[in-house]
Amino acid sequence: MSLKSPIDRVPPTVQQGWQRLIWPLWNRTEGRLRAPLRALVPLVVSFLGLAAAISTTRARFDHPIKEPIELLGLVAVLAGSILISSKLLDRRPLANYGLAVDRDWLRSFAVGGLIATAVNAGTFLVALSVGWITVVDVAGGADQLPFLVAMAVTFALTAVAASWEEFVFRGAMLKNLAEGADGHVPRWVAVGLALAISTGVFAFMHSGKVTGPGGYGYYLLAGLIFGGIYTLTGDLGLPMGFHACYNFSMSAIFGLGVSQRSPELFVLDAGGPTVWIGEEGLLRVIFAAVGGLLLVVYIRWRDGTLGIDDRIPQWTPVDNPGS
Repeated sequence: MSLKSPIDRVPPTVQQGWQRLIWPLWNRTEGRLRAPLRALVPLVVSFLGLAAAISTTRARFDHPIKEPIELLGLVAVLAGSILISSKLLDRRPLANYGLAVDRDWLRSFAVGGLIATAVNAGTFLVALSVGWITVVDVAGGADQLPFLVAMAVTFALTAVAASWEEFVFRGAMLKNLAEGADGHVPRWVAVGLALAISTGVFAFMHSGKVTGPGGYGYYLLAGLIFGGIYTLTGDLGLPMGFHACYNFSMSAIFGLGVSQRSPELFVLDAGGPTVWIGEEGLLRVIFAAVGGLLLVVYIRWRDGTLGIDDRIPQWTPVDNPGS
């Protein structure tokens, strides 16, 4: 009786042909997909999931039931994206993405949120002082919900959406591209290429909000800030906190939202030049850049140094006893 496994019975020529066929897709040494696929699959699959969840919810439900159900859908897609990436695609622990949600991580999230709120306050105060905006009401736009409840739901929706973007563009895409290029080119080149590609894809995915070619600059800058901070820290706490609170405070607190409608603490009448206070206006670009610089200063103060975090191009397998 032969004790060979079914694979052993396959002729060597067939095995070699199969290995050559899957070589562009599968890394036999690591036992997982190649880096470009690991970078793109989470974005494509979760984006389709988000589109399906949002379109279904908005077609079947009305305010105020629509928002909590939409939130549950977003949470499910985010959780599914993280678990599928971690367990199936990447085979890495969550902490290797920079998702070790402990006291230090939460502190980083809070610091990122405070800096984001401060830079939006700067945009608001400058626009108000030069007469480009006027406050016409306070605590408006909540419709049937109590204002604080509406703000809480809006923050939850904004935070989950921003966290999804940070995971797919930075945790999955930037990190996997850096891992794939590392060893073929110098490490700083590998991380730089990963940052540039993930930033370009991030800006492209916001094409629906861009009103002209120059508008891409705003999203390229945002992608460089989020990705740069992730590159310096190897942690998603700061970029997630900054991203979530930047979007929330811009719209729901300071009433500066254009494409994003929400309840607003300050309801504004905007009459200034769009080139300065539009969705991708120069005033926002300037203060976003200031926010990025403040984040870098904080990292330098906290860590005592600046440089590419070793965890960015490094893979820690989930079955590694030391992980």
